[in-house]
Amino acid sequence: MTVAKLLRPALAVAFLASVTACGASSGPDAPASTPADSQSAGTRRSAATAPVAAVMPDVIGGNAGRAAEQMGSKVDMTFKDASGQGRPVDDPAAWKICDSRPGPNQQITDFPVVLDVVRVSESCEDATPK
Repeated sequence: MTVAKLLRPALAVAFLASVTACGASSGPDAPASTPADSQSAGTRRSAATAPVAAVMPDVIGGNAGRAAEQMGSKVDMTFKDASGQGRPVDDPAAWKICDSRPGPNQQITDFPVVLDVVRVSESCEDATPK
């Protein structure tokens, strides 16, 4: 028997172990669904809810639609017109991000995450301060 024939099973096991390890989550498991999940967005999170183990990505200057995709549907987020005109943000892909709460690289501990946005054709410098 050659060395290559002896090493094949060991290499296969090592490969499968590394692939399995890559799929493992290093973060905490998601909590089980509770009846509170069926409440409205404004009341579904109480002060007793544990903080989210997530950090706000630096999305400032980016497209609001892509940021919403990046953060996923599990994050309760609100888009706010930063121009002060109070326009509804119906299509986030047509808006860019000027600011976020919490700020970039800060832990998300409160909801909703707020993204201050202006239309893609507008400048963040012209937006009214918060």
